[in-house]
Amino acid sequence: MRLLQSSVHPELTNLDGTLFHRKAARGIILKGEEILMVYTARYHDYTLPGGGLDDGEDAVEGLIRELQEETGARNIRDIREFGLYEEYRPWYKPDFDIMHMESYCYVCTIDDELGETRLEDYEVSNGMKPVWINIFDAIAHNEHTMANSEKKGMSIERETFLLKRIVEELLPEASETVLQAAS
Repeated sequence: MRLLQSSVHPELTNLDGTLFHRKAARGIILKGEEILMVYTARYHDYTLPGGGLDDGEDAVEGLIRELQEETGARNIRDIREFGLYEEYRPWYKPDFDIMHMESYCYVCTIDDELGETRLEDYEVSNGMKPVWINIFDAIAHNEHTMANSEKKGMSIERETFLLKRIVEELLPEASETVLQAAS
C-alpha cells in the first residue's frame, strides 16, 4: 500500500526508546460530497470510522469488523486501497515510550441504511456516534478544533490530512469548485 504520510508528534525529539506497534484499518465511504465519519464529543472532532486490528487479523477483515461496530455499516463491498498513514507519537503507559501507528485506509461502498452500532464502553463514554457530513464541513470543523480547543486528541491532524487528501484525489471537481468560490 502506498505511503501517504509519515508523521512524528512534535513532543518526540527522536525515535529512541521502546516502540509499541499498532495497526489500524480506516474506511472512506463517500456519497457525493458527504462522507461517513465518527463524531467524538470528548475531542470535538470527526474521524474516519475504523480502529485497531486484532493480533493476526487481516486488514480488510478488521476494516469490515470496525465499520460494522462503529457505524452499523451493512454490505461492505468494493473495497480498494487508498493509502497508509504512519505516525509516531508519545505512549503514556510505562511499558513503552513511543507508539508507532499504521493506519491502512480503504475506500469502500456500503448500503445506504446503517444498522445498530456495537460501541465499546469507552467509545460510548467519549460520545462517539456515526454521522454523514459534508467533507468540507468536516475539514473546517476539525481545523477550528485544532486552532481553538484544549481538548483535541492526537489523531485530529491525521484525520484532517486524510480528509484533504480524499478531496484532492477522490473529489477533484468539488475541490476545484470550492477553490474557485474562495478566490
